[in-house]
Amino acid sequence: MYAASREASSRSREALRAALTGSDSVAATTGSELFAAVAVLDDQRSLRVALADVSVPGSVRAELSERVFGGKVSPATLAVLTTAVAQDWSRTSDLVDTLVLLGQEALLESAADSGKLEAVEDELFRLGRIIADNPELEQALSDRGKPGSAKRELIAGLLSGKAETITVTLAEQAVARQRVGLGPAFDELSDLAAARRSQIVAHVRAAIALTPQQRERLAASLQRIYGKPITVHVEVDQELLSGLVVRVGDDVIDGSATGRLERLRRELA
Repeated sequence: MYAASREASSRSREALRAALTGSDSVAATTGSELFAAVAVLDDQRSLRVALADVSVPGSVRAELSERVFGGKVSPATLAVLTTAVAQDWSRTSDLVDTLVLLGQEALLESAADSGKLEAVEDELFRLGRIIADNPELEQALSDRGKPGSAKRELIAGLLSGKAETITVTLAEQAVARQRVGLGPAFDELSDLAAARRSQIVAHVRAAIALTPQQRERLAASLQRIYGKPITVHVEVDQELLSGLVVRVGDDVIDGSATGRLERLRRELA
């Protein structure tokens, strides 16, 4: 984001913090309604452009937002929307992307308030791995010719009775409004949940499944390196032959057999 959008995003986030009262129900409603507003903006280009038109005073754009969404969303959601559209955004997409992020943060705050944040984080990570390991499912959820409503129904059916309601809502929005690959999208969501718990995430690929004790030792070692609590997300990748590959942000620690063989190959070349 350019400077104008960063400032606008910061003020919008302040509005979200002020709107949420600490009740998990208010936060959940706000998150879901922000997603619904984003769906409207995605479908109506003229409205989307009008609400981010910096040649029009912010107060006028806020009034337009109230006319469009007033009576259809809660007061808390409307306060966030009117504050957001009143800001000057560098690009229209920055406004919409920020509303998506605020919706995600509101839902995760609801999960935290109800003591379900860690469960939601784990479910989002595992869902991303399930989709990545099932090419037919990934294709169905990534099909740009399929309406978003059909994708939401598919993911909701997959998760019915198996995941927290907040996980389902976040997953439905991710597949319906797909801007990056589904794997990265769910990784970003689980990372956002971890950050909400003041944790950083280590994405681990291991040749075999790790025992709980091995995961604990790995998390403790990484915590000593990075100086922060670590959440370890593990997926099994038998192509590694042995060992594991750890990614924390942009840092990659490759202790796998294939990694060692590749380094040896480069040295011999």
